[in-house]
Amino acid sequence: MLKLFYFQVLYHIILSMSKRNRWIYTTLLTLCIVGFWWFENFYTPAHYSESEPNIASTVFKSELLPSSTTGQVVTHQHYLLSYSEAYEQAEWVAYTLKKSHLTYDDRERPYFIEDPKVKTKSAGWRNYRGSGFDRGHLCPAGDRRFSEYAYNETFYTSNISPQNSAFNAGVWNRLEMKVRQWCKRYGTLYVITGGVLKGHMHEIGDEDVDVPNAFYKIVVKKVGDKFSILAFLMPNEESNAPLSQFVVSVDEIERQTGIDFFENLSNSEKLEQETNTSSWAF
Repeated sequence: MLKLFYFQVLYHIILSMSKRNRWIYTTLLTLCIVGFWWFENFYTPAHYSESEPNIASTVFKSELLPSSTTGQVVTHQHYLLSYSEAYEQAEWVAYTLKKSHLTYDDRERPYFIEDPKVKTKSAGWRNYRGSGFDRGHLCPAGDRRFSEYAYNETFYTSNISPQNSAFNAGVWNRLEMKVRQWCKRYGTLYVITGGVLKGHMHEIGDEDVDVPNAFYKIVVKKVGDKFSILAFLMPNEESNAPLSQFVVSVDEIERQTGIDFFENLSNSEKLEQETNTSSWAF
């Protein structure tokens, strides 16, 4: 709408010019319009540079990895995911968060681009344009400011999911900030997150990207030789409710998603039933 306003102003300015100048500026305006149209519809930036060899990859504990219902697990340098072609987004993204990751480096936001490692081709960013939904990060860009490449990696479209704008900027953002606070307090955390890709969902874009009705986040910390797990399930809408109100068992998230979250972790049955918040500072 703002671009249209500017073009209308320019058009009226051109009408007030002499015939010669009117022709020149009309030609320039036409070229600008064509340029904007081409940029909006066809321009796709090159892939990000190769991974940074001087920065170690961020490893996620194998025993905490969820199952993949799609069979398409993609490993990036600082997170990994299971991509669902049917829903044009990841069914889960898993990443490790360390205290050393929590920097305040100022990073320039890159373009969202398709994930070159997704064999079936991840959904294009244009599906979100004009949809009314945010391109919601699953692995947050704010958790990956410690290097330019790690930050850029979070802008692959395989790491985004359609989120209600107020939800993305509101309660979901509050949860992401709380996870960072826990990392500062408890040390290394392991996070698994995604949308619930079940039931009737609204679709956006030419590729029919599904809009999850709810999102989940599972946070794991290690206390001594044992793991402590806290899971959240949130409707894709803004809420002023305290974060503790969204705590559910991992079993509940498994029931809603069909994913087995800790299939490689021995004695995980008890952990998956827990909803105890006493060891997590709210």
